[in-house]
Amino acid sequence: MHIRQADDTDLEAVKKITCETIQTIYPRYYPKGAVDYFLSHHSDENIAEDISQKRVFLLEIEKLPVGTVTVKDSEICRLFVRPSYQRKGYGSALLDFSEQVILKKSKTIQLDASLPAKEIYLKRGYREISSHSILTENGDYLFYEMMEKKDKRF
Repeated sequence: MHIRQADDTDLEAVKKITCETIQTIYPRYYPKGAVDYFLSHHSDENIAEDISQKRVFLLEIEKLPVGTVTVKDSEICRLFVRPSYQRKGYGSALLDFSEQVILKKSKTIQLDASLPAKEIYLKRGYREISSHSILTENGDYLFYEMMEKKDKRF
């Protein structure tokens, strides 16, 4: 297992991991309009911008990209592991990695937790700080929680 910073040639890999995870996992938790919203939110343009800002990381197994995370200042974003590689510790490895990156410059880590991931973050010591909903184009709602974790050293 290796985590590295993504570069311009990794756009398709990040997009594939993101879309595959959303399309496979999210329909169990969200209506179609919310799933479509997630897919459009993680557009090529948004991913490419984050890659150009050196915010995106890939987790590789034998040079095969299987997970991704984006770190923006003190926020963890776009943490996805391909469904066939879930429940093997790769998501935890990406979360550990991104927390370490953030804690070098901040005392607090924030993230938006989708319904599939909320329980994982609660077990990792995050707490809910606000709840949000977005009305999608077709009238479905997308619900998520803003969560935060403070550095225990402070």
